[in-house]
Amino acid sequence: CVLCGRTDDCPEKYGEKRTYVEYNLTVHNYCLLMSSGIWQRGEEDEGVDGFLITDIRKEVNRAAKLKCNICKKKGASIGCVAPKCKRSYHFPCGIQKECIFQFMEDFRSYCWEHKPVQKFPDKECKGTSQCTICLDLVEQLPMYNVLKSPCCKNAWFHRECLQYQALSAGIFFFRCTVCNNKDKFQKEMLRMGIHIPEKDASWELEENAYQDLLHHYQHCDIKRCLCKKGRDYSEPDSKWEIKRCQSCGSRGTHLACSSMKSWEQNWECVECRSIFAKSGSYSKQKKRSLPTSEKTDGTNCFLEEPSPKCPRQSPGSQRSFLLQSPKMMCQNNSSSCSHLELPSSNRVSLSPQMSDRNWSLRKRELRKQQREVSNILKELKLQVSSKTTRLNINAENIWDSALKGFRQRKFSPTNTIEIKFTNCKNRSTKDTSKHRFFQLLMLRLQDSSLFEGSSTKNLSLDFQAVKENLYFEAGKMIAVSLVHGGPSPGFFSKTLFNCLVYGPENVKPALEDVADVDVAQTIRMIKYANSLSGLQSTVHDSYEFLAAAGCLRPITALCDKNMLVNDILVYHVIKRTISPLESFRQGLKTLGVLEKMQMYPDAFSSILCHKPPRLSAETVCDLFTIHSSSDVNQVEGADFWMSYLQDVESGESAITLEDILLFVTGSFSIPPIGFDPEPTIKFSHIRYPIGNRLLNCLELPITKAYKKFKSKMEFAIRNTLRLEGE
Repeated sequence: CVLCGRTDDCPEKYGEKRTYVEYNLTVHNYCLLMSSGIWQRGEEDEGVDGFLITDIRKEVNRAAKLKCNICKKKGASIGCVAPKCKRSYHFPCGIQKECIFQFMEDFRSYCWEHKPVQKFPDKECKGTSQCTICLDLVEQLPMYNVLKSPCCKNAWFHRECLQYQALSAGIFFFRCTVCNNKDKFQKEMLRMGIHIPEKDASWELEENAYQDLLHHYQHCDIKRCLCKKGRDYSEPDSKWEIKRCQSCGSRGTHLACSSMKSWEQNWECVECRSIFAKSGSYSKQKKRSLPTSEKTDGTNCFLEEPSPKCPRQSPGSQRSFLLQSPKMMCQNNSSSCSHLELPSSNRVSLSPQMSDRNWSLRKRELRKQQREVSNILKELKLQVSSKTTRLNINAENIWDSALKGFRQRKFSPTNTIEIKFTNCKNRSTKDTSKHRFFQLLMLRLQDSSLFEGSSTKNLSLDFQAVKENLYFEAGKMIAVSLVHGGPSPGFFSKTLFNCLVYGPENVKPALEDVADVDVAQTIRMIKYANSLSGLQSTVHDSYEFLAAAGCLRPITALCDKNMLVNDILVYHVIKRTISPLESFRQGLKTLGVLEKMQMYPDAFSSILCHKPPRLSAETVCDLFTIHSSSDVNQVEGADFWMSYLQDVESGESAITLEDILLFVTGSFSIPPIGFDPEPTIKFSHIRYPIGNRLLNCLELPITKAYKKFKSKMEFAIRNTLRLEGE
């Protein structure tokens, strides 16, 4: 640049660098604009944006005689406009020394000593807050690199963030990010040296930026699409025409798939109905059942409307069930493979509780959701390649070592993960270590400072965690655990889950979501105030808290308490943690998990908001597939196996069903994605049971008496787990 002498090409800092070959001239735009001895004497298309070439050369000659007060080199074309101040400097030097350049009117420049500063009361200069553009922390101090909004009390910005925002938005769209004020905000920012270019916003200038809005959504999103030609097929004026959601337009259904007889019928997708239901403005429509020919055994099968959540069985409850014969697979083609029939004496009769139709439907719905989640996660796992990434994990410091592993440059969520515990003397198989790693990590997350609450948790506000981007890492870890075969967290509150799926603006928090005892007590006092004077007294006592939360409102009637309680809940549970929530959401987008959560909220709610149900003998029995061979008679062995599961469930054994699962797979619970490979049972002529965790295979001994079978099982499992514990 002929004015500053630098070769830097940084449009954000120095403006566009232009080279004019015919004049042998290169100049930064900002250097030219801020030079003290030159004016635009030509038209816009003359010279350089109205600066005549002869004038530019005169200015270069004038500046060549002036020494920069910062770098001590010649060519200082910019001078401070303060009276009696004779300081001169190059534009880049002035930026480095924190001078102020006003890109308005006469394009004045102020040196570091005479520059304008923002003035505000001392009581506002304390603590830290979030920059409302980058959401990183910013100190509330009158500094060059920190600017405060003139129109909002609690809006602070980094200077660099504001400058980037101004360059992108232009003069027509640059405004306060909190209150949307334009005139007052732009005037103050220009005074403080923010350059606002006179141009349209960058997103408005992008060619075909809004082309996607011209496309109609053409896809059937009903879980059970009936069209044989596929979900994207649409034939106008027929039952296979696709009708879009009347509220959002981003979901669709074939008329036939939602049992609609004509195009004129209104239809809303699940997501929109859920939002309207939460806001109280949704009148519940009748569920539409399938055509008669497609109903199943007297059980109504509903389209589109999601089924209610299934109440989970409490850990202590016991329900008897009919143990069906386990799955069988043939290994010998010459032997016929059929279901094993249990002797009638060993069949367990159905109790009245199990025969209750409601419980049966709930159990069926729960299994359906588990299968649905498993299939979704298996679909996501197709992204995972065979390329491996090894993580060295210290079990005693699981969080720090996991964080270090996830942040290493070579880590990729799409790589197969191998775990090596660096503080373990005995070597475990890779898959077993991975199960254990994810279990320990989810437990550590549950007890971390990132979440608050007792049994169900919401996000907390931890400024240090926000600064270190830990909420993003936590979301990423949960997503990776789900797709790579680890457990789900199981401790999300319904409010947190709904914020992730439907957006915080569509969620109404409850008093149970408040973990802070003092805040909860304040809300209760307001909520249960039984007189206007009592309510006003409580509000007066809580003035500082309500003012800080932005929840002050005039109280003229007792009914005003309802709005006030809602304001406090929304602030404390949602608005206060909006930055952690957004960061957490970004982390959950890893491997496409958040997108699937939003598409299948019922299914994912069952694993993210609830701990896995306690294992039952029926669940474990269904989990294993028995491999049969011609040289072993396994009817008696299968009989012993199922009887043993019954004894364990009823408490007649020192072993638990979780111990059996751990013995075979290395996991206490069934991961949402299921096991890979699927657990199998093989009967062999061996002395004691063997759990092959690499193959998820349980080898069982063949015995003549059930008592001997039981003692061998308990001896092997108990001693194996005891040794591992040691």
